[in-house]
Amino acid sequence: MLTLVEKILFTLFVFVSLYYTYRGVMRIIGHISGGQSKPDWSLLWKRLGEVVVKTVTFQPVFRFRPTVSLLHGFIGWGLIVFLLINLTDVIYAYTGFKLLHNLGIFGDVYRLLADFFGLAILIGMASLAFRRYVLRPPNLSTRESTHLDPKARTGIARDSAIVTATFFTHNLMRLLEESFYLAQRGEVDPWQPFISAAARAWSGWDANLLTIGEHTTFWLSIGAVVAFLPYFPYSKHLHLFLAPINFALKPERRSIGELNYIDLDDQSIEQFGAATMKDLGWEQIMDAYACIQCFRCQEVCPAYATGKVLSPAALEVNKRYHLNAGGNLDVPMLNLISEEAVWACTSCGACVDICPVGNEPMRDILHIRRNLTLMESRFPKQLETAFKGMERNANPWNVSQADRMKWAQGLNVPTIEQNPEPDILWWVGCAPATDPRAQKTSQAFAKILNAAGVNYAVLGQNEQCTGDPARRAGREDIFFGLASANVEILNEVKPKRIVTTCPHCLHTIKNEYPAFGGNYTVIHHTHLINELVGAGKISLEVTSDEYRVTIHDPCYLGRHNGIFEAPRGALESAGVTVIEMPRNERKSFCCGAGGAQFWKEEEPGTMRVNAARFQEAKEAGANTLAV
Repeated sequence: MLTLVEKILFTLFVFVSLYYTYRGVMRIIGHISGGQSKPDWSLLWKRLGEVVVKTVTFQPVFRFRPTVSLLHGFIGWGLIVFLLINLTDVIYAYTGFKLLHNLGIFGDVYRLLADFFGLAILIGMASLAFRRYVLRPPNLSTRESTHLDPKARTGIARDSAIVTATFFTHNLMRLLEESFYLAQRGEVDPWQPFISAAARAWSGWDANLLTIGEHTTFWLSIGAVVAFLPYFPYSKHLHLFLAPINFALKPERRSIGELNYIDLDDQSIEQFGAATMKDLGWEQIMDAYACIQCFRCQEVCPAYATGKVLSPAALEVNKRYHLNAGGNLDVPMLNLISEEAVWACTSCGACVDICPVGNEPMRDILHIRRNLTLMESRFPKQLETAFKGMERNANPWNVSQADRMKWAQGLNVPTIEQNPEPDILWWVGCAPATDPRAQKTSQAFAKILNAAGVNYAVLGQNEQCTGDPARRAGREDIFFGLASANVEILNEVKPKRIVTTCPHCLHTIKNEYPAFGGNYTVIHHTHLINELVGAGKISLEVTSDEYRVTIHDPCYLGRHNGIFEAPRGALESAGVTVIEMPRNERKSFCCGAGGAQFWKEEEPGTMRVNAARFQEAKEAGANTLAV
């Protein structure tokens, strides 16, 4: 279809474009490889099927903003279909051979798909552009009080405009190009109804005009893509390739909240946490390039929702803009996120869970905390009480270990010394053992276990804090000591199963103690209650017909560990009416206490996180809140 001169020019155009694209890609590879550790390529084959499904269906996108996600799907699916379409168009331009017109039913169906998705892309892009530039919803940027690279304030919108203009032009011109091809031959292709409708508009045109139209639209269609390629490595739409890589190569984790093991017995370690970007893992640097800048993580962040300066999206955007501007990996992390924002994080995991491309901004924040606390002794002073308590008395309340079993007086709770071979080892936890309010939970659960005749025991004075508050606050040294000691005790006991009422204890023992050599079966107490009900060992009955219960899913029980049904099953076994809050299960809103927030004051905002959650519970229409 192209003339010889056009073929030569187009070939040169492609080579120049690919050269500059290559330079951009190598720059990105250099940045990512400058991070800590290396990818485990064996994971690619283990996850290949899952990655293909996620990439083709865009399943992670559809968990939030359904209408916008569908429009995004139109564009994404269309671009996947157009990979083959663009190849066949180039083949035709150089050889005059129309591949998809000569592949029988496969070619016919593919042309139908391309015709539909060509129009779908145009509709999707026009709709999303109208949303961004006319409706201008606030959730596509961040507040002025949040630290965001000044270039990003306008750059994100400009980037979207460039991409929209490029691919809108590409798809519109491709539709017209194919319509000129049909018009030259006086054909109507029933497998391309939209393109055929456009072809009818050229029915009276001169043959030379149709030829000029076909050549011009080819250059505008494929040329737009070729011209865009060098910009692609700088665009947020790099996520088209990096999101699948993210899904395929992220290090394996038992849960989204599991933090990496640091061997503090290794005296050669000189750096703890992330002081600069080069201290981050390679996958955390890749997060910056995979980020779609959709601000979904910000929208579900409890700190941001209550007016604080933290935005997990802004952190990833700042990383990306710093690198795009030619910055190196030596940049201090506190140039990319404020210290106030670092300490506002509740480690709820909502940002990690909702991200459609698999980014983990929470992990960056917790690594920055490690550096601040261990290397610079910079942390909110209110945390000192909890730190001293865990160091001196193995619990953040600083209650003497001699008083660890006072909560159980008069309840006949056996210790491991009294019952050395229990079926269930009950890890009571610091709060249920030492906090007067939480002791009601442990006392009630003890009554259930005794009523059911369960063969159980507790560690008593041998039980210490799991170290969760210390780890989330960055004091890896305290966590290391507590975890090592607890694993040593547990390995001596060899528990068949461990039950705990505390989501944080459950998470830490189940997901983080394996790195210390502690591998145990850990269940939540509501799981055990359901077992006992199912076995007929206990029956549950409410004392009033007036119970209408709404349930709060703790972040470390739900999002971090996927336990949603057991608490609801226990409530339903009692015959109560369960009324869900709007944000429930995996989308549950944080209570505000995680990430060591319980032991410090919240950063300034419009309201407290716990107040926001309690307000939602009150508005659910229930009269009882289950936690």
